[in-house]
Amino acid sequence: MREMQRSGVALEVLFYNPNIQPLKEYELRKTENKHFADKLGVPFVDLDYDKDRWFARVTGLENEPERGARCTVCFDMRFERSALYAVEHGFAVFTSSLGISRWKDMNQINACGERAASRYPGLRYWTFNWRKGGGSQRMIQIAKEQRFYQQEYCGCVYSLRDTNRARRKRGYGKIRFGERFYGDERD
Repeated sequence: MREMQRSGVALEVLFYNPNIQPLKEYELRKTENKHFADKLGVPFVDLDYDKDRWFARVTGLENEPERGARCTVCFDMRFERSALYAVEHGFAVFTSSLGISRWKDMNQINACGERAASRYPGLRYWTFNWRKGGGSQRMIQIAKEQRFYQQEYCGCVYSLRDTNRARRKRGYGKIRFGERFYGDERD
């Protein structure tokens, strides 16, 4: 958000994440986003938490791996809604911060964004690589400075399940929601 503001880009933050489970995790992530947007004076839009539609879209993909078909369906759903919002509110371009994560596939994300934009003449998805030029490191630095909540899994129940399985194999306990923040000492 800071970089876009410095570049003179007029922006709004759209929070549409019906994939995030449980509700406590959803609320934590939404609150963090809203707090930072408010701090920077960026309008924050919270769309419906239509998790039932998300579950219907990913039915049959419950055992897909991270970065697999389930993620594509999830991104498609979220980008489709984002593209519709952009068109309804007069935006010519939209983008996503999903690509800053090293755990995500930039090509997968960008393909979903471009597919959603292609439904509307004149709308473009901005395929900016947020990782370039130290973007990932800046994200971590800002997260520590702001003491942001540290997300330990993608967000969906299947990612939570798989992350907890991997943690058990390494001898760690299950993820505890709302307890880990950037800059905290690791246990």
